[in-house]
Amino acid sequence: MLRVNPLLTPAILAPRIDRLWELSGEKIRRLVARYDLSQGAPVITRQGRYASQGWTEWTLGFYFGSAVLQFDATGDADFLEIGRDGTLRHLVNYVTHTGVHDHGFNIVSTYGNLWRLCVEGRTKADLWERRCYETALRCSAAVQAHRWTSLPQGGYIQSFNGPHSLFADTIRTLRVLALGHLLGHVLLEEDDRRVSLLERLLQHALTTCRYNVYYGEGRDIYDVEGRVAHEVIFNIRTGSFRCPSSQQGWSPWTTWTRALAWILLGCAEQLEFLDSLPEKTPEFHGSKETIIGELTKAALATAEYYLQTSPTNGVPYWDTHAPDLSRLSKIGDNPADPFNDEEPVDSSAAAVAAQGFLRLARFLEQHASDPPVERYRQAGLTIAATLMDSPYLSEDPEHEGLLLHSVYHRPRGWDYIPAGWRIPCGESSQWGDYHLRELALYLQRIREEGPYLTFWANQESNHAASP
Repeated sequence: MLRVNPLLTPAILAPRIDRLWELSGEKIRRLVARYDLSQGAPVITRQGRYASQGWTEWTLGFYFGSAVLQFDATGDADFLEIGRDGTLRHLVNYVTHTGVHDHGFNIVSTYGNLWRLCVEGRTKADLWERRCYETALRCSAAVQAHRWTSLPQGGYIQSFNGPHSLFADTIRTLRVLALGHLLGHVLLEEDDRRVSLLERLLQHALTTCRYNVYYGEGRDIYDVEGRVAHEVIFNIRTGSFRCPSSQQGWSPWTTWTRALAWILLGCAEQLEFLDSLPEKTPEFHGSKETIIGELTKAALATAEYYLQTSPTNGVPYWDTHAPDLSRLSKIGDNPADPFNDEEPVDSSAAAVAAQGFLRLARFLEQHASDPPVERYRQAGLTIAATLMDSPYLSEDPEHEGLLLHSVYHRPRGWDYIPAGWRIPCGESSQWGDYHLRELALYLQRIREEGPYLTFWANQESNHAASP
């Protein structure tokens, strides 16, 4: 079980955050100078050097988005230029990529962050540059929303596996639908039928909460409250739920911890976004409270499951029931050991979850004096403190990654295993590095009492606030 440090604050973490940005800037410069994008997007490191890994190019946005975050944190215009130039040169085709569910990763991390900086007045972009970012976000949102499978009650955005497949990851990519909606965009389908992007966001989020998350209500014999299925399968002819599945976890009946983290953060961030919308928004159909209640239920369930199944330092192993975990003694009573010889940890899941805990705590604080509020806040800070220190923060200038001990796809064996070892360790991923940077920026904004960090850059609500 995660043991929270009750004394941590963003101010106490300030030296670690500052050190992180110092290391981060060096690594971005070195990687941009060396890496050849004709190889494909950088995905994971092998022996400390970033390499591609064919599946889909879902990490390109994290690559250039990291430079944008570096500018946001430090004000160094060189990084803004790296991020802006890379986005406009290399992400254009992905704006209208019809074959993936990852638009919120690639496009919001780049065009979305650049647009947010315009709205916040952080850059000197002219009107036409801002309109460029807005057009990209509108198109991306429409393409994402068009990857749709209808159910008798609602529906979902299809994963790249096909119309029968719903991935847990996709709840974090709903941000692009939110931005498209805020920019006034609608999806036009056959016969000029107008489809609300917010409507599809809500339906997808609710379907995810109802089918990817378990609540201990007896769905099957593995129905443990807070457990998450990475993928769920539907009969597309009838719309009926068929079974859980998993692409990157150990099995459909265990919890791949990055899926758990995606849902925790995805729900928390969408709760913040939905809370910012007017009560009488038509897409709520008069039930904003009910919708927020369902997302809150999923967020609380996954948060508690993460706390209960995590090692004491908050860094999880790659799957809560990975086959050789039984050989490790008292997992819940000890910090994760990235150098064990049985099962790898996944620091990238921890980076995602930490921000989820912090955002959920803030949302609950504003809506209820609930006992978990302080525990969730300190959980997020405890994980952040762990990741911003050895052995997780990469201080070796020759290593191109920022966050060590990230795992991509354990079942397929894509992760580098050092000579003489049985499991991967010591390597990084683009999404792990990006989300550690995003976590650091979130905490830095709070430490400096700056605008609260949201993807939609709502100027009216972006006032200084506690995490």
